[in-house]
Amino acid sequence: MSIPITPDTKVGDLLAAYPVLEPVLMQYAPAFKALQNPLLRRTVARVASLAQAAQVGGVPVRDLVAALRTAAGIAGQGHEELTSVESEEPAPGWVEDQEVTVTIDVDQLLAAGEVPLVHAQRALQELGPDALLRVTSSFRPAPLTDALRQAGHRTFSTRYAPGKFHTYVCPRDRSPSKQPRP
Repeated sequence: MSIPITPDTKVGDLLAAYPVLEPVLMQYAPAFKALQNPLLRRTVARVASLAQAAQVGGVPVRDLVAALRTAAGIAGQGHEELTSVESEEPAPGWVEDQEVTVTIDVDQLLAAGEVPLVHAQRALQELGPDALLRVTSSFRPAPLTDALRQAGHRTFSTRYAPGKFHTYVCPRDRSPSKQPRP
């Protein structure tokens, strides 16, 4: 089975079609080594795209997709969709460190073979009305933030030191006085 390799290609689909590309993916996004765990492969790989893998690895999506295409022997596919904009946006008004009441460590969860999204969802259900969740990780957790945004939560990720990220999550039902400032 051959599939196109694009920024939207799901990691699970890529590895099913091209198992030999696993080492290339791991080289570009070392955090995806956790996908060697069968549970994480069934969950994270199913929803994470190559664009997200590039974000996690801190590399331009163009470089990751080009490397995967070359390794798969299909380097001739078009590059028109391979644009990437990397920028650090200023923190939104709702990001307040003193309002963080729960912190989860994605790296520890992945090392234990656990799914970070499950822990984040549980923590969000238990937060008080004016509280925030903080997620720490050694990479930008794009699949996690995308899933949380799809569920209606607000997220903001920032690199606070080399290889160290904080992602803040504002629950969707947060009180109006604590909503983002216009």
